[in-house]
Amino acid sequence: MRRLLPVTDPTATEDHEWSLDELADAYAYPDGADGPWLRANMVSSLDGAAQHEGRSQAISSDTDMRIFGTLRGLADAVVVGAETVRLEGYRPARAREAFAARRAAAGQGPAPAIAVVSASLGLDFSLPLFAEPLVPTLVLTGAGAPPDRIREAEKAGVEVVIAGDGPGVEPARAVRALAERGLTRLLTEGGPRLLGQFVAAGVLDELCLTLSPTLTAGDAQRIAGGPALAVPERFALASVLEEAGFLFTRYRRI
Repeated sequence: MRRLLPVTDPTATEDHEWSLDELADAYAYPDGADGPWLRANMVSSLDGAAQHEGRSQAISSDTDMRIFGTLRGLADAVVVGAETVRLEGYRPARAREAFAARRAAAGQGPAPAIAVVSASLGLDFSLPLFAEPLVPTLVLTGAGAPPDRIREAEKAGVEVVIAGDGPGVEPARAVRALAERGLTRLLTEGGPRLLGQFVAAGVLDELCLTLSPTLTAGDAQRIAGGPALAVPERFALASVLEEAGFLFTRYRRI
C-alpha cells in the first residue's frame, strides 16, 4: 500500500504499509463536529459505473474492502437503502478486535448499527441482519409506510424510525433521527439512489470514493442517482491513497 498523501504534502511518496490503526487515524471523523457527520463510501469504475451486473464486488479490491472495514469500524451507524441490502446480501456488522479499544474510548458500542432506509418495508425480517444482529438493526421509513409491515418489523424486534411525513424518508430528518439516538458518526454505503437523495438534500459532509482502474461500459448506475442539482455542489480533496492503480480519495464539502 502506498502512503496516504495529504493534499498539504504532495511530495510525500515514501512506500508504507499502513496498519488498521493508522488507517483509522487517517479516516477519523473530525474532532468537534457541530452535530452529526455523514460520510459516504462508494466505488466507481473509470467510466462511472458504481456496480457491475448489480454488485460492486467486481470493481472493488482487497484494499478497497480493507478501507470499507475501517470506515465501518469508526461509524456509529451504517445507513443503507433496502435495494442495496437485497442485492449485496447485507449481514449484521460484526465487532472487530482491531477497533474495540478505539470504539470503547469513544463511547461507542461494539459494532455500528445498520439503519435500512425503506418506504415499503418490503424486507425479510427473518434474515440475520434483522434476526441476529450484535447491535439492533433500525429501519428508517415514512409516516405513510404500510402499518402491517411496521407491525411485522416490530414483532421481529426491529426498531422502526419514522423520518418523513409521507411514504418515504426525508434525508435531513433521517440524519436528525439517528443523531437523537446518539448515532452521530454516520456512514452511508448507498446505493446510488439513496446517496443521490442525501446529496440533493445537502446533508452529505464527506465522500470517500474509490476510483477503480476498470472499464465496464453498459448502463450501470453512477454512484449517485436521482434528479440533478440546480447548482453542482463543490467538495474539496482531503486525501488520496494509491495502490495497484486504484485511487482511494476523500472529499469534504466546502
